[in-house]
Amino acid sequence: MEAKEPTNKPFKKGKTLLLFDIDGTLTAARREIKDDMIECLKKASSYEDIDIATIGGSDLPKAREQLKSAIDLLKFVFTENGLVYLDEKKELHKVNKLTTFLGYDKLKEFTNFCLKYIADLDIPVKTGTFIELRTGMMNVSPIGRNCSQEERDAFNTYNKEHHILEKFRDILIKNFAEKFGLEISIGGQISFDVYPIGWDKRYCLQFIENLYDNIIFFGDKGYFGGNDYEIITSEKITKGIKVKNPEETIEHINKIIEEIHNVK
Repeated sequence: MEAKEPTNKPFKKGKTLLLFDIDGTLTAARREIKDDMIECLKKASSYEDIDIATIGGSDLPKAREQLKSAIDLLKFVFTENGLVYLDEKKELHKVNKLTTFLGYDKLKEFTNFCLKYIADLDIPVKTGTFIELRTGMMNVSPIGRNCSQEERDAFNTYNKEHHILEKFRDILIKNFAEKFGLEISIGGQISFDVYPIGWDKRYCLQFIENLYDNIIFFGDKGYFGGNDYEIITSEKITKGIKVKNPEETIEHINKIIEEIHNVK
């Protein structure tokens, strides 16, 4: 399958939503948002024709932890790809469950396969919480989500050389993607996300696509196989923007604000 480029349509005059991935886009991976990003988001949300929102694969407590006071600036906070979200009144919505979709027998088969694979995997460090079951997805981590920041960074460097996540993902795709109707995408430094086909980050668009004239998505995993790929190439958004880090996100936000207000 040939990889698609990010969507890039002309802006329309009207209401715009700036929709952000969190890890690697608004914050460094699993770190808290910095003051310069908060100030940039305040500036963007100060315009009457611009709203801002986030869409992430992590759960709501992790989103709150990373976004801190910036969460009050957001029109929507979509977590677990939109299966769980806060609306503009900060009311909580839980839309669907992975356990309902798969059933516990399939979930057990998948979990057992992952744990056996990880048990036989020779990597420098293993901690704990290798599989995290969330409402609408699973997160699988060979090193374990209990790792420290230093261990996380070291694994990220090790993975760039040895491609641990990519090889694990390819094996799971071969064994379970078609069989169980699952998508598996790399979502961060130490793990990948597993969810039913169609429950990627595009899932959140059904709740907002009719509210805005323009939807602009910012993400750092916009490559094929990354967990931003499906939404950054979706025809339901106006423009998809690949970024490498939060500093680059700030640069693009300022450019986009100017472009939006130059639309005639």
